[in-house]
Amino acid sequence: MSPDALRTALEELRKAREATLARYHSRSLPFADGLFDRWERAHRLGFGAGASIYDSSCVFGDVQVGENTWIGPWTILDGSGGGLSIGSFCSISSGVQIYTHDTVGWALSGGILPRREGRVRIGDRVYIGSQSIVSLGVTIGATSVVGANSFVKADVPERTIVAGSPAAPIGRVEGDGEAIRLVYDR
Repeated sequence: MSPDALRTALEELRKAREATLARYHSRSLPFADGLFDRWERAHRLGFGAGASIYDSSCVFGDVQVGENTWIGPWTILDGSGGGLSIGSFCSISSGVQIYTHDTVGWALSGGILPRREGRVRIGDRVYIGSQSIVSLGVTIGATSVVGANSFVKADVPERTIVAGSPAAPIGRVEGDGEAIRLVYDR
């Protein structure tokens, strides 16, 4: 197939897929996110049953994800510095970046210091808001919330709501199941 014929075929496929997404789901997505199945990709990556991950998301190194966890578009899951584990029934919102290593010391020392590494653990039933960054070595306890645009550089206890840069506790999660409540300190 010639490059022009391929381009034409891909454009026709894009138009058809975009029309279907608009009609049935009221959305418009980047071509690959709309074309490829999120659940199939999660299965290929060895994630738990019912988990999904958008095609625009990047996965590096040792990343483990539990059942029924949603990984939004444009996320970075970096397990290259000791591993990343994300529990079941988590929501990792659009643009979230989770890192298990950094090269700050290496860069500032002119390559003398090694990169730092640290496993990241995210418990079950955790919500991480859009554009948040989770730094190396952090553990986020079960049933916790990270507010949008937060920088998490320290552990988050179970049932805690954190927000800000750096993220700090602003509330707690009470109850279970249908009786879940977010209780804010301020």
